[in-house]
Amino acid sequence: MTTSPGYQAVPAQVDFPAMEHDILRLWAERETFDETLRQSAGGKPWTFYEGPPTANGMPGTHHIEARVFKDLFPRYKTMRGFHVERKAGWDCHGLPVELAVEKELGFSGKADIEAYGVEAFNAKCRESVLRHVDAFTELTERMGYWVNLEDAYVTMDPEYVESLWWALKQIHDKGLLEEDYRVAPYCPAAAPRCRITNWRRATRRSSTRRSTCASRSPPARSRARWTCWCGRPRRGRSCRTPRSPCTRTSPTGSRPTRSRGRC
Repeated sequence: MTTSPGYQAVPAQVDFPAMEHDILRLWAERETFDETLRQSAGGKPWTFYEGPPTANGMPGTHHIEARVFKDLFPRYKTMRGFHVERKAGWDCHGLPVELAVEKELGFSGKADIEAYGVEAFNAKCRESVLRHVDAFTELTERMGYWVNLEDAYVTMDPEYVESLWWALKQIHDKGLLEEDYRVAPYCPAAAPRCRITNWRRATRRSSTRRSTCASRSPPARSRARWTCWCGRPRRGRSCRTPRSPCTRTSPTGSRPTRSRGRC
């Protein structure tokens, strides 16, 4: 087998996992990621804050897919001469963490949390939210994702929360913040603690049959019809819920659109 000057011979049989480990060791020995930051220090900044995972659960294949894209664009911008700091983060959003802790403690709702103590429950959530950081760090390093894990931001830190309020005020002062409405699923059992998120509905789905009610009324000076419906009536009582979605029917009676309203 012949080789060109400056190139190593390529064997006929390649052990790709072993090759990956060799590259990872090479990057670690030469501090390649840190070197890219040093070499691009004078370049135009390209800001990248990782949309962070929640570390109260173990990483999965979907995290690998997302982190591939998080790694791809900063690498490209770095090669274009930009300075990309690549700051990692850990998401501490409440609902998935609360549900995991409720399950761990055997709780079934808000009353159990209040009996246990809100302060103690919050402390338990803070303990849970970063439980699997080591596993995420191992995954990140194994797949070769370059990101600054040593100075990661944590969304439950007061400094981070205050920075969000600061950013929101800047947006408001520039006249870029506006008020609007949207339809959101509502959980009467947990109100006013939370609204149901897609995540919660996906993890607590069950096959049930429920009665619903609807009413239709024509608004003044319009051919349109407002159809208000209620999806979670209370047994033996009025079907009125704190905020039920509404369906607005077009004048022709076709293609109803969602709007806000009460049943």
